[in-house]
Amino acid sequence: MFPALETELKQETLPDPYEDFMHHHLQYYGYFKAQKGNLPNSAAHQRVWKTSPRYELNGSFGEKQDLISDTLEKETFLWPTCLSSTGHAQVDAVNRDSLMLSSPLLRSRQLLYDELDEVNPRLREPRELFSFFSSRGPLQAPRWPIECEVIKENIHHIEWVPPQPEYFYQPTGDEKVPEIVGEDQGTVVYQLDSVPTEGAYFTSSRIGGKRGIIKELAVTLQGPEDNTLLFESRFESGNLQKAVRVGIYEYELTLRTDLYTDKHTQWFYFRVQNTRKDVTYRFTIVNLLKPKSLYAVGMKPLMYSQLDAITYNVGWRREGHEIKYYKNNMDDGQQPLYCLTWTVQFPHDQDTCFFAHFYPYTYTDLQCYLLSVANNPIQSQFCKLRALCRSLAGNTVYLLTITNPSRTPQEAAAKKAVVLSARVHPGESNGSWIMRGFLDFILSNSPDAQLLRDIFVFKVIPMLNPDGVIVGNYRCSLAGRDLNRHYKTVLKDSFPCIWYTKNMIKRLLEEREVLLYCDFHGHSRKNNIFLYGCNSNSRRHWLHERVFPLMLSKNAPDKFCFDSCNFKVQKCKEGTGRVVMWRMGILNSYTMESTFGGSTLGSKRDTHFTVEDLKSLGYHVCDTILDFCDPDQTKYTQCLQELKELLQQEIHKKFNNFGQDMDLDGNWSDIPLSDIESSTSGSDSSLSDGLPIHLLSIADELNQKMILKKPKKKRLQTRKQRNEQYQKNYLMRELKLTENSTPTQLSGRDKDSSLDQPLTSLVLPKNKEIIQSKKPGFTASCSPKRSTNSSLGPAPDVKPNWPRTRYSATRKDRTAMAVYPSLHIYTYP
Repeated sequence: MFPALETELKQETLPDPYEDFMHHHLQYYGYFKAQKGNLPNSAAHQRVWKTSPRYELNGSFGEKQDLISDTLEKETFLWPTCLSSTGHAQVDAVNRDSLMLSSPLLRSRQLLYDELDEVNPRLREPRELFSFFSSRGPLQAPRWPIECEVIKENIHHIEWVPPQPEYFYQPTGDEKVPEIVGEDQGTVVYQLDSVPTEGAYFTSSRIGGKRGIIKELAVTLQGPEDNTLLFESRFESGNLQKAVRVGIYEYELTLRTDLYTDKHTQWFYFRVQNTRKDVTYRFTIVNLLKPKSLYAVGMKPLMYSQLDAITYNVGWRREGHEIKYYKNNMDDGQQPLYCLTWTVQFPHDQDTCFFAHFYPYTYTDLQCYLLSVANNPIQSQFCKLRALCRSLAGNTVYLLTITNPSRTPQEAAAKKAVVLSARVHPGESNGSWIMRGFLDFILSNSPDAQLLRDIFVFKVIPMLNPDGVIVGNYRCSLAGRDLNRHYKTVLKDSFPCIWYTKNMIKRLLEEREVLLYCDFHGHSRKNNIFLYGCNSNSRRHWLHERVFPLMLSKNAPDKFCFDSCNFKVQKCKEGTGRVVMWRMGILNSYTMESTFGGSTLGSKRDTHFTVEDLKSLGYHVCDTILDFCDPDQTKYTQCLQELKELLQQEIHKKFNNFGQDMDLDGNWSDIPLSDIESSTSGSDSSLSDGLPIHLLSIADELNQKMILKKPKKKRLQTRKQRNEQYQKNYLMRELKLTENSTPTQLSGRDKDSSLDQPLTSLVLPKNKEIIQSKKPGFTASCSPKRSTNSSLGPAPDVKPNWPRTRYSATRKDRTAMAVYPSLHIYTYP
């Protein structure tokens, strides 16, 4: 080309003004301490920055670190098995391209090479605002607190559904109650060195957790005849602090409390190696805190054999005999502790097995699933994946917006919203499996799913507390507090996940009506699935908040128990997501509680739930939303009438218990529902511990600022002014009552009916021609299995107990908006 010019440029390369500025800027603030010559060429590596772990800001989140290229010493990316070979080839091609672009001759940021190595000058795509995983590259590995040691192994489990029902354990009364002996008479075979507890607080995080060499915490085997089990829990969602060998095949286990607290021991998930076949082992967890547990009524722990998974494709299964839940006999003067003991036989010699409180669902599992959605060319058209915020440790909290493209801004604005979230309590992994079932269905090509996407905007936060999920907490975030008691917080930096969630919903309410809010949880003391809601104080909407749970119980009669639902709002629950969203104006605001055990209803009576059972409930949620918004209001009206009868029976029962009799033919509906219904004391909840000590002063300062911003109250009026204002208010009330009493056209019921029309305002259109032409085969029966895709529905033998004679309306009466080409979705908060 031009040898003389090329030689001259090699000898002296002109500096890039932008890079020279950024070098001095970063060096001034302490974020960059390497030599200038070590700074990678921005043009060379701009494309690789998002997909290659070669150059990353490493170390603690927000801490001053060098810009280095050693991926093994510092940051590590997680290369999940969900990446295809094509994806790896694309990443390798990008890395080869980066070497070519690193030539000093190429200083411009706009020059790109095409496949023929020819310069193709065009604007590069701007970098993402948040560090987001690319569909072509690896996933960002989880960030851990710097106190946590993390092993380098990638733990992965297969999904598997047992071919036969797994029945509850039937206590015989002869179960052994082992005496707790502790370290004095036993041998410690596993113990975490440094565990942050109450008094300490989160400071910083990094990928890989604690720096330095990972210690071997398990004992060293003395030879092939040594049958000591090797324990491990320093992996994602793992929880085990100590294991003490008290017999040849007996072990006492101590769970780690939630980080930066001294309580919340319920979730366990650990690994054992060096097993022996046909030998009965006994495990006893010695520091549980709840006086009642489903283990006392037949629930079994979960076990996973790695050899069975590889050889027979068998995954998690319920195992355990001689299961006993009892009070610990060691009294240390503090809160009482409880024990769980069980025996088990391992299926193979020299196997690697796992035990868990429930089916694990980790942050990495979620990222793999979201990556598959992002890579799907069809699903990615109506499912937009965004970063809601960063957690306290710097992990991404994902927000999914799911809706079909609208033809005009008016159609987009007319859609109502549904908000769903899960895993605010990290140890309640059953919430993630319900969410997984919901996403599987709503992202499918089922006619019902397409109809839902046509008429709703779904805002989904699949994992609200990723930090707690990663470190294996049961209930708290890294702030050491239960996030579901702090939805009223003003501390955005300390509780970012719920602060941004509440703010997102607040902005959503400003632009559209939110029909439903539901937060998925788990329950450790009750079987079945049920909802907690909020009683409406409005006479117009009396009992309406109970319609959706009653419909769901009819669509999933063998899983969902309406009798376990509760709608009383207690003072101690004012900070929960359910109550805060209800007070923000969402009438149908719920907490869905899913048991860790199983069902006591119908065909699934006395059997454990599998992941497929929970995923099917996610489908039933979608199905019930369609029933709830059906233009033919027969089901809605019938449910209101049934709720009225159930409430009358409950009132009679209450008065009979007090030895009184009451005539309910009058205005019995004026009786406050809070006086009839019991509290949710049986809920799996914890009282708010208040703020940590180091955050109290910050909260006080923010509250003082908010008080100062409030306008001053007006001075008291004179008696004449007060009387005039009272008369004016009285006349306004009378005018409103007159307007409300005007007869209106009611749909699907008599005009003189005492039941009010629901708030849904009949969101489904009624044009039959469109639905019949656009969605052939969109059948409508009362069965929850409407779609032709049978894999997405529940088992064929499960049928809701909707009376067929009452509900003759079919889904053909519904219609969806016409299916339009892929267009931009106009309104995304």
